[in-house]
Amino acid sequence: MDRVSKMIRRQCLLAFLSALVVVVCVCAGVTMNLTTVYDENFDHMGIRTFCMFTVNSNILTGAAMSMVIPYTLDGLRKHNYHMPRWIVTLVYAAVTAVTLTFLISLCVLAPFKGFRLIFSGSRFFLHGVCPILAFLAFCFFMSEQRLCRTDMLLAFTPVLLYSAVYYVMVVVIGENRGGWNDFYGFATRVPIWASACLILVSTFCIIVLVRFLHNGSYRRRREAAADYYRRTFAGADVREIVSAMGRARGSSVKMRDVVVPTRLFAILLENSGSDCSLEECCELFIREYLAASAPMDTKKLWI
Repeated sequence: MDRVSKMIRRQCLLAFLSALVVVVCVCAGVTMNLTTVYDENFDHMGIRTFCMFTVNSNILTGAAMSMVIPYTLDGLRKHNYHMPRWIVTLVYAAVTAVTLTFLISLCVLAPFKGFRLIFSGSRFFLHGVCPILAFLAFCFFMSEQRLCRTDMLLAFTPVLLYSAVYYVMVVVIGENRGGWNDFYGFATRVPIWASACLILVSTFCIIVLVRFLHNGSYRRRREAAADYYRRTFAGADVREIVSAMGRARGSSVKMRDVVVPTRLFAILLENSGSDCSLEECCELFIREYLAASAPMDTKKLWI
């Protein structure tokens, strides 16, 4: 296995482990809230916990991370880590929301209620572990695609939706008419315009920071792969390299579906100076892959 393949497998493994931990912690935190009928420090327990942005942002993050897990496992099996664009955007939006939860807990709630209270019990998971791990995982372990400006606009969606619901339930309807009480204090303790500005500015800063770190990680991985191919295969016969890669993958990968690493071929061709085309590389890879896997009993292909 070459250095780039090892790098892809390591990235898949770290993404899988971090996503799994986030999902488990979200389930633990939400379950603890649902099974707590009364808490003298917090009004919204039991089924009312779903009113909280903390819970909703963590549930969104857990759902998004659960969608990442199958693709990381597939990447470990096939040495080809790739997620659909819509899942990357969804995780971006979820990480933005849950990071806002962490900042509000750290900078707004903890000074008033106490750090021990805000980061204990179910809040240890929902205010601390899940936001921090999701942020780190997306910025550094799930950076196999570059985020664009359109993704930044979509990342605002969860925060804007909850802000609109919160405003309607607290201000327009009000607690006396069946709405919510101002449990965050964003409408009664301070002017609502100040809260809106704080939340929107904070969300924008989070979106910019996450995109900066995520794209930086993406760029470093791509440059590392390019540098490796440039130093290792400069002036070499690309056709022979691709053929050897196909033989190696065909004889070692347990999954018999042919997965052509076109992105790796593109980086290899870009840094080798070869006149070989991407189409020819793909044809060579498939031919050698099938030749290497041919000795296998053909009946197993149908199992």
